[in-house]
Amino acid sequence: MQVSVRDNNVDQALRALKKKMQREGIYREMKLRRFYEKPSERRAREHATAIRRARKLERKRAERDGGV
Repeated sequence: MQVSVRDNNVDQALRALKKKMQREGIYREMKLRRFYEKPSERRAREHATAIRRARKLERKRAERDGGV
């Protein structure tokens, strides 16, 4: 990942870097890697996020199609 510093404006470059890192999901990954996660816990977490994602998609689809 690379950010250019223009006119010695480090604050602006730092803001751009943070935004890029947020978009890429690096902060979330750093938080997850802070402690060891057992493979069974990882599978359970990924399964739960997949269920959450599917339910959210269903809600959006139902809302768009006119159902409540």
